[in-house]
Amino acid sequence: MSETATKTRARSGGRSARRSLRTARDFTMLPGLTRNIPLCEVMDGAQVERIDAASMDILENVGVQFRDDIALEDWKKAGAKVEGEMVYLDRGLVRDLIATIPSDFTYHARNPANNVRLGGPHSVFVPMTGAPFLRDLEDVRRNPTLDDLAMFHKLSHMSPALHSTAHHIVEPYDHPISQRHLRITYSSMKHSDKMFMGMTTSPKNAEDVLDMCAILFGEDFIDSHPVTTGNCNGNSPLVWDETMLGAMRAFCKRNQPVLCSPFVLGGANTPASVAATVAQLNAEALSALAYTQVIRRGAPAIYGHYLSTVSMKSGAPMAGTPEISLMNFMIGQMARHYGVPWRTSNTLGGAKTFDAQAGYESATTLSSVIHAGANYIWHSAGWNEAGMHCSVAKFIVDAEQCAMAYRMAEGPKWDDFDQALSAVPEVGPGGHYLGHPHTQENFQTAFFMPELFDNNSIEQWIAEGSKEVTQRALEHAKSLLADYQEPVLDIAKDEELRDYIARREREIPAADALNQDH
Repeated sequence: MSETATKTRARSGGRSARRSLRTARDFTMLPGLTRNIPLCEVMDGAQVERIDAASMDILENVGVQFRDDIALEDWKKAGAKVEGEMVYLDRGLVRDLIATIPSDFTYHARNPANNVRLGGPHSVFVPMTGAPFLRDLEDVRRNPTLDDLAMFHKLSHMSPALHSTAHHIVEPYDHPISQRHLRITYSSMKHSDKMFMGMTTSPKNAEDVLDMCAILFGEDFIDSHPVTTGNCNGNSPLVWDETMLGAMRAFCKRNQPVLCSPFVLGGANTPASVAATVAQLNAEALSALAYTQVIRRGAPAIYGHYLSTVSMKSGAPMAGTPEISLMNFMIGQMARHYGVPWRTSNTLGGAKTFDAQAGYESATTLSSVIHAGANYIWHSAGWNEAGMHCSVAKFIVDAEQCAMAYRMAEGPKWDDFDQALSAVPEVGPGGHYLGHPHTQENFQTAFFMPELFDNNSIEQWIAEGSKEVTQRALEHAKSLLADYQEPVLDIAKDEELRDYIARREREIPAADALNQDH
């Protein structure tokens, strides 16, 4: 809307119209984040080269175990040294392969207005996934259902700073494991028109997801346009298994991005050293990134990882520690050294409720991943109890925290500097700016105003019910869900997706095991 039209509407509506504009909710997704603040880089050039050299030595001399016959044959054809399940990768071969990974690309959503760019300074926030429990709208910890998953997909859709609905934010226990991936994918597609993730729980499941993407977008379209993301976890130290490699092939063959993600428990499956852990993780990630290009040259791929350190008192994974932040800074430098986008995990924590520990852990990680320059910022909302549950209350507050981080990472805005500065002589010494026209016109956008944090006086807080953040967040979630409007899915595509699910559920026996054969 033009400036003239905006002023005309404000005059014609008067004070009540302006109040309505201020209070009306806007669920429009923020564009993908383009960072405009300096990166935190904790290594100098010589140290980056030292990590690179150590990783290449691991690949050449220690080797990586590929527990998959097809991958082993692929590596032989590519010129790697293969002995049994061990693959020894020459650094020249690795560099040649990863050089063909796109440095950035654009994700295409069902709604083109929600397309987002990834790589370089371009980042996205993605909710958590994989929680076997949830803390629900009444803050009760219990087993999730498909309706609970749909609720989180709706909340993702209505959270402007979340650029994706992910996939199984929580596990829907009311559907057989063998068929669950179909309903999870449909829920992502149905309840939001943002981008989403694709299940990689087995190669067959990955193929189903991609078939459903072909129905939604068209087979020719997905062959040249990224529309979903697969995640392939490595088994540290230095192992890639048949399930993950098969799913990786399914995604890469159809030109869809995969996260190549070593699963690090620092001190347990890596050395008890930050730098040495990064060297091992880097070797693991490079081996998988290189394999994506053996499958299909030029296929998009993302340098991934899951980072945790292990408590030497209990053996439990920890989050929000200084070493995790340092590793994020270092991994960001290594990914940029190779010119590939990278993924990290966000707002992680081990707290059992949405308490101060949860807030501190999540805030520490969020700050570090933003300053590390992460591109695919996963687990950005809801994570608690080391990923064992997704909290509705925390999901809502995390999403707002991502919006705040988004604003910070945009950097200072200078577009109204001269106009704002002109108010200084007009107000003069001893005055105030609250009634100045510039303040009236810009107060909504000049400073971020959190909805979920209470900054009122203690007297007003008590008068309004002494509500702590968990209660406020749950009330906000219920209000959002009451306002939810489903983005319309093309009727013909919806019917085709439903028919596909019905056919595959007839073909796949209902079982409490992953579908590996049907």
